[in-house]
Amino acid sequence: MERTILHSDLNSFYASVEMMLDPSLRGKAVAVCGATEDRHGIVLAKSDLAKKAGVKTGMVNWEAKQLCKDLIMVPPHYDQYLKYSKLTQSIYQRYTDLIEPFGMDECWLDVTGSSVYGNGVEIAEKIRRSCREELGLTVSIGVSYNKIFAKLGSDLKKPDAITEIRRDTYQEQIWPLDCSEMIYCGRATTAKLAKYGIHTIGEVAATDPAFLKRLLGVNGVALWRYANGTDQSRVMHRDFVSPVKSIGHGITCTADLENDEEVWKVILELSQDVGHRLRVHELSARGVQLFVRGHDLGGSQFQCKLPFKTQLPSEIGAAAHRLFQERYRWGSKVRAVCVRAIDLVPQKDPDQLSLFVDAARLERRERLEDAVEDLRRRFGKHAITYGILLGDLKMPDDGRHSVKMPGLMAR
Repeated sequence: MERTILHSDLNSFYASVEMMLDPSLRGKAVAVCGATEDRHGIVLAKSDLAKKAGVKTGMVNWEAKQLCKDLIMVPPHYDQYLKYSKLTQSIYQRYTDLIEPFGMDECWLDVTGSSVYGNGVEIAEKIRRSCREELGLTVSIGVSYNKIFAKLGSDLKKPDAITEIRRDTYQEQIWPLDCSEMIYCGRATTAKLAKYGIHTIGEVAATDPAFLKRLLGVNGVALWRYANGTDQSRVMHRDFVSPVKSIGHGITCTADLENDEEVWKVILELSQDVGHRLRVHELSARGVQLFVRGHDLGGSQFQCKLPFKTQLPSEIGAAAHRLFQERYRWGSKVRAVCVRAIDLVPQKDPDQLSLFVDAARLERRERLEDAVEDLRRRFGKHAITYGILLGDLKMPDDGRHSVKMPGLMAR
């Protein structure tokens, strides 16, 4: 039986929600932006009018304002975006429980068994009309027989449109398109393909998959399948929870970090959250990854294995700091830092300790961390912390930083 897959994409989602909540913004060039004073001053989303004026996602605020003099900048309201994302999914649930989110504003739906509501295009039209009438939001929906083409269809015609890509017509519809239009074919992949004269989806489909594998690894074979319309990946149930593969926390600092000590404080602060979330998910890390962005906006990423699995923020932070000291070159001051726990395993899994690891010390640290977690659970996240973090961290001010003192401090 031929599958019927929809991909529904809320148009200019953040900006559309803002205009729906504030009708005075309708018909104007609107951009949802981070606050410039907090060093997050980039465009997160834009309306169609702003897009036509040249405003792009990720563009810094002042540049967007230069392109569009009448641009209205509004701050993000993530609680509202989450609310309307859930309301939209409740509309999808009228037709199927096979709903796989792809971000806050996009979902795949498998409506193969929903023929009582009509064919794929008819169901898509009902969803489109319901979103507009009930929520005041518009969606673009792709209808096809697999997830890749459904996603491509929702991108082809915007806003407030439905595009069907059938098995008997996909070659004429999509093979002439640039290969970058296809999901998972990003800028770097597109550039590699271009070096060998491969520019369109049809040219990807006609290329020897063995060559694509040599060029791009297993992703090359996947792209070949996507281009030839043979992808069979299924749409997950709405209650499916993807296994946690990594846990990270990052921040853009309110002022550039100028030396190793300042970077260490930020790494240690970020590691507190990473360690807590590892405990929540009952996972341990066997590796640590560090991402650093400089004042010049250039980014560097480093990672290393740990000699033992751990949830301890101090161990995760120490490993990330060693990576920074050994690998980062101070070509520019540090603007943003992200610490990530990788190679995750269940905490209950046995671990083979090295003879060079002080098991007794680790056990004491784990008991101490148990006590710290209990205090934070009872009295709040910031009831106790490392004394070194009581100084100025150049992080968003929440009234927690005052003086430097050694060791753990309760407040």
